Amino acid sequence: MTEDLTPAEAYAAARARNADQATALAPFREMYEFGLDPFQIEACQALEAGKGVLVAAPTGSGKTIVGEFAVHLALTQGRKCFYTTPIKALSNQKYADLVKRYGPDKVGLLTGDNSVNGDAPIVVMTTEVLRNMLYAGSQALSGLGYVVMDEVHYLSDRFRGAVWEEVIIHLPASVTLVSLSATVSNAEEFGDWLDTVRGDTEVIVSESRPVPLWQHVLAGRRMYDLFEEETDHGGRGASRREVNPDLLRLARTENQRTYNPRDRRRGKMVREADRERERRQRSRIWTPGRPEVIDRLDNEGLLPAITFIFSRAGCEAAVQQCLYAGLRLNDDEGRSRVREIVEARTAAIPDEDLHVLGYYEWLEALERGIAAHHAGMLPTFKEVVEELFVRGLVKAVFATETLALGINMPARSVVLEKLVKWNGEQHADITPGEYTQLTGRAGRRGIDVEGHAVVLWQRGLDPDHLAGLAGTRTYPLRSSFRPSYNMAVNLVEQFGRHRSRELLETSFAQFQADRSVVGISRQVQRNEEGLDGYREGMTCHLGDFEEYALLRRDLKDRETELAKQGAAQRRAQAAASLEKLKPGDVIHVPTGKFAGLALVLDPGIPAGRTNGHRGFEHHDGPRPLVLTAERQVKRLASIDFPVPVEALERMRIPRTFNPRSPQSRRDLASALRSKAGHINPDRQRKQRSGAADDREIARLRTAIRAHPCHGCDEREDHARWAERYHRLQRDTKQLERRIEGRTNTIARTFDRIVALLTELDYLRGDDVTDNGKRLARLYGELDLLASECLREGVWEGLAPAELAACVSALVYEARQADDAVAPKVPGGAAKAALAEMVHIWGRLDALEEEFKINQAEGVGQREPDLGFAWAAYQWASDKSLDEVLREAEMPAGDFVRWCKQVIDVLGQIAAAAPKENSTVAKNARKAVDALLRGVVAYSSVG
Repeated sequence: MTEDLTPAEAYAAARARNADQATALAPFREMYEFGLDPFQIEACQALEAGKGVLVAAPTGSGKTIVGEFAVHLALTQGRKCFYTTPIKALSNQKYADLVKRYGPDKVGLLTGDNSVNGDAPIVVMTTEVLRNMLYAGSQALSGLGYVVMDEVHYLSDRFRGAVWEEVIIHLPASVTLVSLSATVSNAEEFGDWLDTVRGDTEVIVSESRPVPLWQHVLAGRRMYDLFEEETDHGGRGASRREVNPDLLRLARTENQRTYNPRDRRRGKMVREADRERERRQRSRIWTPGRPEVIDRLDNEGLLPAITFIFSRAGCEAAVQQCLYAGLRLNDDEGRSRVREIVEARTAAIPDEDLHVLGYYEWLEALERGIAAHHAGMLPTFKEVVEELFVRGLVKAVFATETLALGINMPARSVVLEKLVKWNGEQHADITPGEYTQLTGRAGRRGIDVEGHAVVLWQRGLDPDHLAGLAGTRTYPLRSSFRPSYNMAVNLVEQFGRHRSRELLETSFAQFQADRSVVGISRQVQRNEEGLDGYREGMTCHLGDFEEYALLRRDLKDRETELAKQGAAQRRAQAAASLEKLKPGDVIHVPTGKFAGLALVLDPGIPAGRTNGHRGFEHHDGPRPLVLTAERQVKRLASIDFPVPVEALERMRIPRTFNPRSPQSRRDLASALRSKAGHINPDRQRKQRSGAADDREIARLRTAIRAHPCHGCDEREDHARWAERYHRLQRDTKQLERRIEGRTNTIARTFDRIVALLTELDYLRGDDVTDNGKRLARLYGELDLLASECLREGVWEGLAPAELAACVSALVYEARQADDAVAPKVPGGAAKAALAEMVHIWGRLDALEEEFKINQAEGVGQREPDLGFAWAAYQWASDKSLDEVLREAEMPAGDFVRWCKQVIDVLGQIAAAAPKENSTVAKNARKAVDALLRGVVAYSSVG
């Protein structure tokens, strides 16, 4: 090629090559065996030019190379680089990678669990550690040149996302920020904000995957391509992707065969099992079983594979099903290597604990190349699964969606069993963003030519809907930033109130709110133009129709108000009747999911608030705990009793009755049906409407009949225009309120928090009191409650195990609310301290309500959860793992994770507690030592 160049062109090319060799990027590129992609080169060049960068690219595309170039630049320039990650597992992984390249002397690690070489020029840390450094004004920030924020899209996380924004806002201006994100649909908006708060920031977006992804649907024995062959499967071009017509035909045929519930056979409804058998006989299509899927992928050379199952129990069941089916994915050599690695990694775990942890069943599955991966597993076990998967010794992993968040475990194939998951409140379709993140694991760069995403056929599957998930790139980044008590005192101490307020108004949350106001303002202008047209349409030649329409609307509003008053009166009567109930009363639940005969176990009349969310408070009335005739023990609410209830019968509740025992529930429910099953509850008589005797309604009706417009022939036409006018006017006022509400929202919340902290003597103007300085050291959801407990000496004199039990209430949150049975707690001083903590929370909750600090908006203190107190107390009291896990009814992974969080907060309390005339600091350190043993101590990832 060089022979074809003119002398001038050859000279220019030589100069360009020499210029390139003079950059820091040239030696960096030589560290890699493969060439860098255009987006990586563009980002690295922007960094070397002194700009910040935001890189948004798919999972597995090599975004981290840009972060590694920032590390390279820092070392070249004699400056520091902090590499932050959202989770400890990622920090550990990145630390190991950088140590391999630069050596242990130049790389450090700081997480909640580990502190290794913290003064090194390169330090890997969790984002929270950097935030705490910034607030403390740590000396480690001296000489800092670059901060890499890996997985920066975590700022959407409603629990931890605020930390990312705090770091971005508070980093010194001299620090260059490298933000690495998954593909988000509003990267430009996020980049604009970074440009505003950090200065010149280059936004680099790449949507092309390094390994093309093929989408399939596995139905029966056949694997269907989701898209037609000639179209673009891998995102490499711009061709339009058409859904496979064979798949559309299959869906139509199968949906036509769906069972009709009116079908009858021999006079009886066809049982579900018979229907399924008939369906499979008529059809060649079914949902393949889990072993069948793995076997099929193995035969087609599509392993290793990750199968996403949105349930921990489902993951464990899948492994067992594969074992029972006799699947073996490893040869003898592979089995030996697996055993060797596993035994080396678990050598520190005592034999008695291995038995409790299900080690031998887990090892058998690993030797066969099969494993589960979910948050309920012991962290060490999860790490082993990850290592074996990367080494190719585990070929089939059944995982929950948490695996999709950052951990480096790419596979050749990803399988999705269903396109629906439980979101904590209901079963909901997965979003395009979630689908992209899950399937992004398929295709290993440098190993696989292509990746494969396989969705299992389910009855009712819509190929067009699936194609929409696979083809849509809608994963918007939404700020979850909210001021907290700890944030407020730290900001005021560093910057004063006025400057703190200004800083918070630079948050991404406020940036997005302000941008949305522009669109709302335009809508208000359009509405005002529409109002002029509607006003013209309702004009009447007989009089002022707007006045007449107002009378009609007032009449309607008054009738609605009286109806509501009647409903409120009935609710009050119902609440009063509930307060009369006693244990042993047999009642009839009039409505709701548990309507029917029920036995009152506990009237549920609260001595105070019963739940951390406003709305289930004392003024909402009793919440009786009942046993239904269907053997269910449930805590009912006032909504289940729209009318008063009375005891139909009385029954004795046996002393030995245990609501957790199925046998105990079955026996008592049987006795209930025998005792009262024949009784028919009296129906409530319909009451006379309040509207019949209301003077205001009579006055309005008279005024309407007397108005000139009442006699207009086109009255109802005018009335329709008037109704439209009223609706549009109401909508316009709502939009104007939204504009007002979105302007300075973060600053207004901050003002309310500052007002409450001033009331409690944490702040005095721009001064932070001693109480405030203590709060500044406490990070966590219940920071203010922890500070108040220290101030009031609630934990003084507690033994280390008792203190661990109390502190657990500050961090633990049950996965599912279970208010049927009160949690077991330690007795004595610990029990009194826990009760006092709940009492203090009640006082804070009332204060938050007074200062309009709303938990629903992510601000404020939830009620402490006592569900882990007994487990923390037992473990800190040196009880065996077997005993603690059996009583806690909790997976080992959850137990370890909660212990780690308790240890973290105990460390904060030890630092914040008074140093003189107090036992708390000393006993907090002792509690840490008591908890940090056995499975908790040898789990390096929390």
